[in-house]
Amino acid sequence: MASATAGPAPPRLGVLERGLSVFSEVRPGEGGTVVLMFFNLLTLLLGYYVIKTLRDTVIVARLGAQVKAYASAVMALVLMGFIPLYGWVASRVDRVKLIFTLTVFFLVTLELFVLGFATAAPYIEVVFFIWVGIFNLTTVAQFWSLANDLYRKESGERLFPIIAIGATLGSPLGSLLAGRLFGAGLSEVVILQAPAALLLLQLALYGWINTRESRGPEQARRAQEPLAVGGGFALVLSSDYLRLLALLMVLLNIVNTNGNFILDSSLESAAAAAGAGKTAALGAAYGSFYLYQNILGVLIQALLVSHIVKRFGIIGVLLGLPLVSFGAYGLIAAGAGLTAIRWAKTAENATDYSVMNTGRQMVWLPTRREEKYKAKQAVDTFFVRAGDTLSGLLVFVMSAHLGLRARGFAVLNLAVVVVWIALVLLLGRRYRALAAATSDAAPA
Repeated sequence: MASATAGPAPPRLGVLERGLSVFSEVRPGEGGTVVLMFFNLLTLLLGYYVIKTLRDTVIVARLGAQVKAYASAVMALVLMGFIPLYGWVASRVDRVKLIFTLTVFFLVTLELFVLGFATAAPYIEVVFFIWVGIFNLTTVAQFWSLANDLYRKESGERLFPIIAIGATLGSPLGSLLAGRLFGAGLSEVVILQAPAALLLLQLALYGWINTRESRGPEQARRAQEPLAVGGGFALVLSSDYLRLLALLMVLLNIVNTNGNFILDSSLESAAAAAGAGKTAALGAAYGSFYLYQNILGVLIQALLVSHIVKRFGIIGVLLGLPLVSFGAYGLIAAGAGLTAIRWAKTAENATDYSVMNTGRQMVWLPTRREEKYKAKQAVDTFFVRAGDTLSGLLVFVMSAHLGLRARGFAVLNLAVVVVWIALVLLLGRRYRALAAATSDAAPA
């Protein structure tokens, strides 16, 4: 016989939460926002991969792989002005206005590039390449800033692996869509209208998410409260933890951009035999490459990441990519050909966009609110592109002047990866200490 003093029964999982629990632990009432965040991220990455495929195709086909590497370096200089401006705006508006302002800015500038391609504006490929790199980093960083603002450490570690499936699923779908658009012979002007429409959809999803998460008085106050005054760079430089995280992003992107140069130069050489069909050959090669890397990323994200988080914690998540990178560049340094290079880079990128992507968002869970927005923009944009800048300088010196090729860059990457692994071990210990110190102050 049941006790008369028994309390109310605990909430039960709904159909949505039970379905999501296949991927990670989901508790009652969490499913709705998780699904909206998932679709928001999927929409963002779907549009980005259409833009990315177009970006890589036009710059490599018309200007070459070396120009692509140099253009990556210019992004860091542009971001030195963007980060203070973002921090200034973030201190004066609430999070909804901040997100909407940035999204509308990129929507308007995207249409300006449509006009530029239509009129064959000079150097449009280089300017577009720089813009795409900034667009990707800032919009994705802002999405995860919001996610870190909505979830505290415990719930974030459970739910981020599910939300991140949106990125890994949106990527192959975007690559597939890009391949179809290229295959139909459409111009840049027409292709870019697809991501423009997706940006409009994102605005609607952001509004819906904010409405759901502002229903209580505390949640409403938080949503309407501007961030504390202070710049992103100052926040990073004042924190030992964030300085380590910034250095990690620099090393990661030195390795990644060097690896991209290895792949780009190999594909460019292979496509040169196509003659007049070089652009089409490169477009098909990049479309196929992105498709397979992202399918593998989806499988890793959906089936493995939540288990890695639960079993090995933050250190296990952050160690996944450098270990894969070490194996990939070891294979290339041993003299692997184009096919092996493509598959090694496929494995590295798939791990980056699944395991590492989840880890690099989780590391912000124990930080302060202004760090989640302002410092995260600095780390995920400027310091990421600082790594690209260093890689661009390496390409300039070692390729253009010293004649270094794929095997030499692979050996260089192996040395950087060793330092990267040591840094991950130190950062993981700092994460646990910070999480323990701030657990009571984490956002509800």
